[in-house]
Amino acid sequence: MKRIELVALPGIPRVRAGDDLAALIARAARDAEVDLHDGALVVCQKVVSIAEGRSVALADVAPSASAREIAAAHGRDPRHIEVVLRESVRIVRRGHGVLICETRHGFICANAGVDLSNASAADTAVLLPEDPDASARALRAALLADRAGPLAVVISDSFGRPWREGQVDVALGCAGIAPIDDRAGALDLDGRALAVTAPATADQLAAAAGLLMRKDAGTPAIWIRGLALSGEGCVRDTLRDATLDLFR
Repeated sequence: MKRIELVALPGIPRVRAGDDLAALIARAARDAEVDLHDGALVVCQKVVSIAEGRSVALADVAPSASAREIAAAHGRDPRHIEVVLRESVRIVRRGHGVLICETRHGFICANAGVDLSNASAADTAVLLPEDPDASARALRAALLADRAGPLAVVISDSFGRPWREGQVDVALGCAGIAPIDDRAGALDLDGRALAVTAPATADQLAAAAGLLMRKDAGTPAIWIRGLALSGEGCVRDTLRDATLDLFR
């Protein structure tokens, strides 16, 4: 690869529960004269979750005693905290009004990925997809059936990072591409064998797409063309084994 190009797909309407997301994306691509062929489609988690009905009205949430205690300590809405606790297997750290949680998927992120911004209705919490890799596979299959492809699909979300300010988009799920390009055994410029070089391709695609996928831009899907597709796999396989994690 010498050049790749990122194209925001305009014209995708506000997604509602039950919408055919693949059809909305395919229509937007055709209207923009973008050929979904030989590239990667990066789709923000929010629209995937909303289409799959992964939203909770806070009015329907009864906060537990733990949620009320944590909310009072951090100045948060106890109903929001209750949803966060339901989506978490553990709280890794909390402080400064922030809860860092491990989700049921194995992700470590703020508030277990539960988000109140750009929801389909006021006072609504949007959750992560039940299985982001399965969501990516389903979206890819639907696009292939609509005569797109070959293509990869990456579902992305913005995560904070320990020891650094700011957020970067990362991959929650993928299909049609290996999420990690294991270069172990390849040679560097001096002919030395690489030992641990393994670029996180799916995360890199998500981060690149994040440059165009601003929360206020209304562009939930980015097409990346000029990409050499290779391999298969899922993001779940990239999660580090707890026995090898030096920070647990």
